[in-house]
Amino acid sequence: MNGGADLLQAVQAVLGPGNAGQDPFQVAARVAWSTITEPGDAVAAELVAALGPEQAFEAVLGSTAPDDDRLLRTCVESGVVGAEDPDTFRPVLHAAVARWTPRLGRTAVGDVIAAARAVGARLLVPGGVGWPERVDDLGPHGPLVLWTRTAASDVLPSLAVVGSRANTVAGAEAAAEITSTAADAGCAIVSGGAYGIDAVAHRVAIAAEAPTVAVLAGGIDQLYPAGNVELLRNVARQGSLLAESPPGTRPTRWRFLARNRLISALGDATVVVEAGARSGALNTAHHAAQLGRPVFAVPGAFSSSASVGCHRLVAEGRAQLVVHPRDPSDAVVGSAEPVAFGVANEPLAGARSDPEVLRVLDALGRRAMPEYEVAVRSGMSLAEVADALALAQLQGLVVHTTGGWARA
Repeated sequence: MNGGADLLQAVQAVLGPGNAGQDPFQVAARVAWSTITEPGDAVAAELVAALGPEQAFEAVLGSTAPDDDRLLRTCVESGVVGAEDPDTFRPVLHAAVARWTPRLGRTAVGDVIAAARAVGARLLVPGGVGWPERVDDLGPHGPLVLWTRTAASDVLPSLAVVGSRANTVAGAEAAAEITSTAADAGCAIVSGGAYGIDAVAHRVAIAAEAPTVAVLAGGIDQLYPAGNVELLRNVARQGSLLAESPPGTRPTRWRFLARNRLISALGDATVVVEAGARSGALNTAHHAAQLGRPVFAVPGAFSSSASVGCHRLVAEGRAQLVVHPRDPSDAVVGSAEPVAFGVANEPLAGARSDPEVLRVLDALGRRAMPEYEVAVRSGMSLAEVADALALAQLQGLVVHTTGGWARA
């Protein structure tokens, strides 16, 4: 993309309607910042907050020599947080400039915007239309911009559902029950789009026709993991995909950990369904606790390695024990009436013993068929069929193909 006018026009186009009041120069500078920093860079955020995106970026461009203190003086004069003690702030600032410098020559805002537009993504900026204000609670560790592919615009109470990528059957059923209950209570479901518990949460939310948000560890054009590409496309159709790294950014272990803070911020509460001793879900729970959000953990068998992390969260007082599937959603939307012990709703039955799952399995033949035909053959409603197929899919009993549903 050539020419400043073309770039500013592209910025305005990717912002979408309702953002006419945004200064395109400042927005373009925010995008530029996102290309030279990694998620959660507090020094960059403080510079942007004190100087403004454009002036801060220009100040960095003009001060990249190791012994150049012009940027430090600018920070002191502008009241950048931390610069009130210049001797302490100097090495912090120099280290930040050193990590930004290798990327300064590769800042191509036009290319980033073109890549986003190629996949139909929109740009969100603080204070603009569509910006999720919950992430502002992250303070200087919040995102500078967000990219989204979305069909959802309503601001709903949200529950973050996270857990192991290598879940057990019991964990999948617990995640499905908690997610379904939260969806019925009017909650949006937030997770990370990964294998395991994340995928269960998204699939159940989609089946329940509830909004669901998947926070990506790479760029908005990087649908990862490959086995969840179709699931993530369904999330975009019914809810939202969010990413803070520029399009083209590949997911890395560090970025997975960094995106966990966004999941915790977007959820009004977080529930960890299964987590090993070193699960990334524990990182999400830690961020949620730091933000003052309620954290829940689902208990499992004491011999299960998939539950070690959950048990540790509860034992150390960092999470509340999930006694009933409604507990996490009650923390988000409030409980209309208390649940008496001993008369709680029955948990999900195993797929092979659930009568509705058996009915849809019986209805499925050798060829794939759409949900409507499954409903006709089984004598069930479309909603019942959708729920039963979702549970059967979690158990690996059915698969969804281009022609519809079929036995696995």
